[in-house]
Amino acid sequence: MREVEGPNRWRFTGPIMSALLLCACGLDRAGDPPGDAPPGTGRSAEPAPGIGGRTLGALLRPVRTPDAPPPPISGGTLLIARDGRTAVAADPDRDVVWVADVVAPAVLGRVDLLRRDEPGRSVEDGARRVHVVLRGGGAIATIDLAARALVERRPVCPAPRGVGYDPSADVLHVACAGGELVTLPAAGGAPTRVLQLGRDLRDVVVRDGRVLVSRFRSAELLTVGPDGTVAARETPAVFESFGAGADVAWRTSATPAGVLMLHQRAGSRPVGRSPGAYGGPAVRGCRAGIVSSVVSPLGGPAARVGLPMDAVTLAVDFAVAPGGDTLIVAAPGNAAFDELSQVLRFFAGAPTENDRRNGCVSGTGIPPIRGQAVAVAYAGYRYVVQTREPASLWIEAVDAPLVLAVDSREDTGHRLFHSNAGAFIACASCHPEGGDDGHTWTFDAIGARRTQSLHGGLVGTAPFHWSGEMAAFDDLLRDVFAGRMLGGPLDPAQSAALLRWLDRQRPPRASPAPDPGAVARGEARFRDPAVGCATCHSGPQLTNNATVDVGTGGAFQVPSLVGVAWRTPLLHDGCAATLADRFGPCGGDRHGQTSQLRPPQIADLVAYLETL
Repeated sequence: MREVEGPNRWRFTGPIMSALLLCACGLDRAGDPPGDAPPGTGRSAEPAPGIGGRTLGALLRPVRTPDAPPPPISGGTLLIARDGRTAVAADPDRDVVWVADVVAPAVLGRVDLLRRDEPGRSVEDGARRVHVVLRGGGAIATIDLAARALVERRPVCPAPRGVGYDPSADVLHVACAGGELVTLPAAGGAPTRVLQLGRDLRDVVVRDGRVLVSRFRSAELLTVGPDGTVAARETPAVFESFGAGADVAWRTSATPAGVLMLHQRAGSRPVGRSPGAYGGPAVRGCRAGIVSSVVSPLGGPAARVGLPMDAVTLAVDFAVAPGGDTLIVAAPGNAAFDELSQVLRFFAGAPTENDRRNGCVSGTGIPPIRGQAVAVAYAGYRYVVQTREPASLWIEAVDAPLVLAVDSREDTGHRLFHSNAGAFIACASCHPEGGDDGHTWTFDAIGARRTQSLHGGLVGTAPFHWSGEMAAFDDLLRDVFAGRMLGGPLDPAQSAALLRWLDRQRPPRASPAPDPGAVARGEARFRDPAVGCATCHSGPQLTNNATVDVGTGGAFQVPSLVGVAWRTPLLHDGCAATLADRFGPCGGDRHGQTSQLRPPQIADLVAYLETL
């Protein structure tokens, strides 16, 4: 495996990166791939109804709606221990952690957790203990691999997301959605340090003595200095003609090929509203929706960017083989269509001429698997794929899957939300983990529209869309899901199942307010008739469902304020980057009487809004 040294003395592994990167010199002046796309690879004038002429609704019958809906897919729930054979698979659908031998293969044991713990990322320390993030339980669970037993459960923050292990200090670093980076001894005990880095933290990577922390929706990578401050910030490089920017960093890992981030990239061109309009392609000839999946290197030359991956919908996890020459990606969005691979393998080598012309890179699908692939890893040079529904491990060169559980957690609404509708885009592509991607789109004829969050409940909040033109949920499905996404019609039971699942999605649990007094003062200000916030933002979902012109550029729906702090930028056009900005130039006294408030009073109001 050769290494290439680029500008700024950043070193990266050559083979796999050359397969996934495109140099600026490969583009013409406009940024598009040179030449015309080969016949049959571009967008057709009349989009076909889904993949192979079939509709997603027809593939997902009969309808199933369990009493306890499964949580959204977060991906990255599989760890292969350093012995190269022990797999630790977190199962958020069942609140269980499975321990298996992928060489035998055999299930060695299960560790039962509390209901709604939602286990996620995990890391192994130097004493054969595995530490699992409990996304719903606000804790870290420590499992003794030899005994296959839970030995400790430690609270860390209300919404933990990622975890990394620093062998030099024998400590864990836990990243929390609330912005905390919590450091605690791997051997047990209370936290030794808590930093506040800003909301929406995701993964932790410890590499070469550095602590790197990713942010979920912004796809930003923070370098945390020894003094606890953010020493550097970086986002994946993006050619504007390829995409408007990187967002939604599903997974960031240290690999033999360097620090890589699996993220999404939104198309930069105006978006249409006709049937098939969400099918892209973001670049000519690439089978991707207006959102594409990309693996990008971090810390390297800005002139090198990740190529979109062809025919990959909702990629949530990746792994690199020990030699660094092979990368696999899990794309559960493709699971509903048998002719699409949901786990693809990318080999070393320069992009082909067809890749360069189409502006994306093509992978090779591994043999078909059943279930949705939610995590991938390597055990030596063999890949291992974790699927949900059925819960199994699929091991390279092993004929049958290793079944982890036989009880079903199938939910039609969950499946519809996470599946390629037909145009290589899923609902979860723009609404990751049931929320939003933080992106502001430009639509033909109507201009800027920010992705709306689905957190907080949809039942009783009609009409839908910013302009309130969708009178009911079924109208939204017909126009967007069936039409723009090519999902085809859903029957009433399927529509009800999707609405039922969506209505139960909630934002991450908020961290305790640093100043309860400010929160109390802010709430009083919010409810003060002289300020007027509660005039429109009232009721259990903090909206009166009206379509109102408050001086922000037209008549728009009053959004729910449930979880408002998690979905910046705010307003229909993303004008307000922060909650405080909402009360600056983006506001105005038609949007609540706030111009008379002094900065300390605005700060109190923001403190209250952050608790909603």
